[in-house]
Amino acid sequence: MEGQNEVFWFEELTRDHAKAVGKKCANLGEMTRLGLNVPPGFALTLALYERFLRETGLGARLSGYIDKLGDLKEPGVERLEKISADLRGTIENEPMPKVIEGLIGGYYDKLCERVGVPNAPVSVRSAGVESRPGMFETFLNVEGRGMVLAYVKKVWSSSFTPRAIAFRTSKGLAIDCDMLGVAIPLMVRAKVAGIGFTVDPVTGDASGIVIEANWGLGEGVVVGLENADCFRVRKENYEIEKREIGEKSRCVAFKEKGVEWEDVPEEMRCIPCLKDHEIKIIAELGKTLEERMGCAQDFEWALDSTIAPPNNVFLLQTRPAKVVAKKSESTADIIANMISKRLYGNRGTKTS
Repeated sequence: MEGQNEVFWFEELTRDHAKAVGKKCANLGEMTRLGLNVPPGFALTLALYERFLRETGLGARLSGYIDKLGDLKEPGVERLEKISADLRGTIENEPMPKVIEGLIGGYYDKLCERVGVPNAPVSVRSAGVESRPGMFETFLNVEGRGMVLAYVKKVWSSSFTPRAIAFRTSKGLAIDCDMLGVAIPLMVRAKVAGIGFTVDPVTGDASGIVIEANWGLGEGVVVGLENADCFRVRKENYEIEKREIGEKSRCVAFKEKGVEWEDVPEEMRCIPCLKDHEIKIIAELGKTLEERMGCAQDFEWALDSTIAPPNNVFLLQTRPAKVVAKKSESTADIIANMISKRLYGNRGTKTS
């Protein structure tokens, strides 16, 4: 039956579904099955995106456009931007077939029923089979069936961001080789959020857990545009070994519609945004993730402002952690990073 294996609730997924829904969705499913605190939500498969391309005829149209591009070994920034705009516009302006619209919209309606909130706010997140940090887009605080459907198309189209195209051409990959799954979890109304590493990402020291945090939503830390607090916690006893309190002048805040960067009140800028017991809860979650996922983890978390602790700490994403290798950038990497900063400046996260 068509549609039966094209959308899944997170609790139906495990890491083994990574090729079907993308790594992000599969890991959200794995964490949910492990009983960890993950926002409820559902995942769209790569097969659903392929169905959208097939039923609308977009697949053939996009292939025809790409075939006419010729040599793209050194396309230049302006040409990459033009190609990206053409491909993305073609996808985003295509009406979604009614059956696919009903399938996605039906799951969103059921999610709203599950949480008891009409037009519940969700994030619409890209999920690729291959790890491509910062190349695809995520949209935050999206409300209503119509907006969710529109932003699903924007996530699909983000497989053709200038940075993604530059990366693929530099590696000799087909421009249209990346198909995307989509994660649609309930938004967490975060008062504080950030990232954690169960291995030091610079030194490789695995004896402690490194936590970075800022007020508001986690994108304020993930994108690396603002100062953040940094804490190091020993794994064996959760002792807080090190504290570095940053001057947190701006953060990403949850708004009635969408999210926005806003100034942090003066009195909150230089004080820790996490209390000691909250730091330890996050560290415990990180250690649990590492043990259950079988390797060191790089994870995203958020503290919900509307829920009492300790149940207010949510896991938003996890992936195998990598130790940063200091090496000179290739020309292709420099160009890709320049394009990313020029157009986005934020690792591909957008507000709705």
